[in-house]
Amino acid sequence: MAKAQMSLTPPKDKFKLVFLIFLLHGLGTLMPWNMFITAKSYFVDFKLASTNDTSSSISYDGYFLQYLGFASQIPNLIFNWLNIFVQLGGDLTKRIVYSILLELIIFTITIILAILDSSVWPDVFFWITMLSVILLNMANGIYQNTIYGMAATLPVEYTGAVVLGANISGLFATIVSICSSFVFSSYRTSAIYYFITAMLVLLMCFDTYFALPLNKFYRYHETIRRKENVRTDQRVPVKIPYGSVFFQAFPQLFNIFFVFFVTLAVFPAVHSDIRPNHNDFFIPDQLFTSITCFLTFNLFAMLGSLATSWVQWPKPKYLWIPVSMRGAFLPLFLFCNYLPKGVQRTLPILITNEWIYWIIAVVMSFSSGYLSSLGMMYAPKTVSPKYQTTAGMFAAAMLITGIFSGILFSFLFPYFVIF
Repeated sequence: MAKAQMSLTPPKDKFKLVFLIFLLHGLGTLMPWNMFITAKSYFVDFKLASTNDTSSSISYDGYFLQYLGFASQIPNLIFNWLNIFVQLGGDLTKRIVYSILLELIIFTITIILAILDSSVWPDVFFWITMLSVILLNMANGIYQNTIYGMAATLPVEYTGAVVLGANISGLFATIVSICSSFVFSSYRTSAIYYFITAMLVLLMCFDTYFALPLNKFYRYHETIRRKENVRTDQRVPVKIPYGSVFFQAFPQLFNIFFVFFVTLAVFPAVHSDIRPNHNDFFIPDQLFTSITCFLTFNLFAMLGSLATSWVQWPKPKYLWIPVSMRGAFLPLFLFCNYLPKGVQRTLPILITNEWIYWIIAVVMSFSSGYLSSLGMMYAPKTVSPKYQTTAGMFAAAMLITGIFSGILFSFLFPYFVIF
């Protein structure tokens, strides 16, 4: 009777609880990545500082974020794509529960490493950190892909909620990093409480996932999805035409890929190595990167994602135009005062005004959040309702593919400035 009544009078998302839960899970999906890249100074200037002298055969400071990004996105990429075609970990509940539990274990190990004195074994610390990042993102690849698949069965703004949460994640990590560095005088204590905060967020994601089936609004849309699958063929399991779904959604999948490719090509590796040209700029040198790079990107990417709740323009057919125009950010950031460590720049610096650089950073960040949200919202709606979960998973996989490709491309930027 309850199901029959729901079909007659579709329930509303009371108090926006389901929206807020998916926003929280969006925050959780990028929490591992954002917490590690924002803690760059902790890793480079504290834990790995002893590798910067001549006694070490390897120097990690110049390419640390590229190494971190590579280790993060390889397993994320593989497991995002596998999760589409292979039922990894069984049903949705098992996938999410086991993924979050593994992430909590890895963060616990990270906190233990922060407590230990690793000054005499920085190389070992580096490789343990990279292994932890690989395992963390294996779990996160499944978690992220599954959440986007779940959101795809709901109205379009719920996929937008996941993307908005992902953009809030970066802002949240930056604020926690700045606050912890002000409150605690030592890198060690600051990092311990910084990573504990990430664990608390993941525990909230774990708890709220089990609240979803208790919500009438969520149950209503879940019932519709199951009816659609059963109606297709009640005797034979639904065979998903992966190729057809991919090509129908391809225009939006390309948009998602290219937005994240351009963004990750410059952020954070290139963006965080841009320095002020003048000593009299109002932002202190020690806070210049934190504010103009991490805080700016995460704040305006979040605002761009949030803007799609009110404005959804351009429409799907024309989204590729502003997405393609973002390719201009690649040379623009290159001609700022980009000074990678260990490299003697010979390329002329054409953008010498800090305000112009900052405006470019704001536009890049806002367009990243806005256009990526539109692409993620449009993609599931390009296919029939019964295949929207698969289209949502393809969108998440293309998101990670764009991130991974952008990180690989960022390795080339130090070479571009020495021509």
